[in-house]
Amino acid sequence: MTPFSERSIQDFKDNPKTSYLAFEWQKITEKIAGLEIMIKNDSEMEKLGKDEIRDLEIQKRAVEERITQIIGNASGEDAQTHNVVIMEVRAGAGGEEASLFAKELAEMYEKYATQKGYRFSRISESESGLGGYKEAVFEIGGKDVYGVFKSEIGVHRIQRVPATEKSGRIHTSTASVAVLPVRKSSGVSINPADIEVEFSRSGGAGGQNVNKVETAVRITHKPTGLVIRCTSERTQQRNREKALAILESKLIALKEEEEGGKHADERREQVGTMDRSEKIRTYNFLQDRITDHRIKKSWSNIEKIMDGNIEPIIEAFQEPQDMKHNA
Repeated sequence: MTPFSERSIQDFKDNPKTSYLAFEWQKITEKIAGLEIMIKNDSEMEKLGKDEIRDLEIQKRAVEERITQIIGNASGEDAQTHNVVIMEVRAGAGGEEASLFAKELAEMYEKYATQKGYRFSRISESESGLGGYKEAVFEIGGKDVYGVFKSEIGVHRIQRVPATEKSGRIHTSTASVAVLPVRKSSGVSINPADIEVEFSRSGGAGGQNVNKVETAVRITHKPTGLVIRCTSERTQQRNREKALAILESKLIALKEEEEGGKHADERREQVGTMDRSEKIRTYNFLQDRITDHRIKKSWSNIEKIMDGNIEPIIEAFQEPQDMKHNA
């Protein structure tokens, strides 16, 4: 294992991939030193202090192991990030029906990703009262996944009679999809002083460890107000790493917009206000038709498409003659 000391840790602070871990290592080290002084000055606190030091030493070793792993596998991780995206699906206008639609969209993308052999993993989910998604964040990995999913960016509109509608009235609801590529080399460095990290229990499915230990991570980037939550992993460390990767992707988007003279952040630009009138695609269940308004093309057999068979739609956006109609 790489030797760790106050002197050597500075090298890891200077490395964007390990900076936050190095600062965490230093913080844990300082806590241990403080507890050792407390024990020396107060014998009654010896047992409690030693128990806490033991827990902190375990955390410290975990941080050291993760730094060593990142340094050792840096080249492999860089190669992987060429083909990794973060997908965010959020309910828009329409209350519970919008949340249910958001979940159906997320499940559609998951089934499609599985069919394609992509890696699909959940990062965080916020459920509505009826089990839909207020918002959900996923990571998708595979060859050119950004090129595949970028056509899904925007507001999706659904028209149908919800199961909860007793009078048979047709409802129109929306959900938004944002897709952020994870870059190989970002040039963005996150200052540990600019982030606030909070831990909580993940809740929901995931087993005893996930539900009873504070593994969920919520990171707030104070300069921009961006908030990232990650609950998918079984340890604080992994959830924090994933949340920081998402934050980095969003900061990259902001940086690129600033350099290009843009003023709206990428997600707002992608999904608009989520109003019913701002749509890229309409899912009309009564007419068994999905229509993409950018390329003015429609597909039938909506149930099959919602079951993950969206290849015809994806392929339509790979054709140059269709892309020129893209608004």
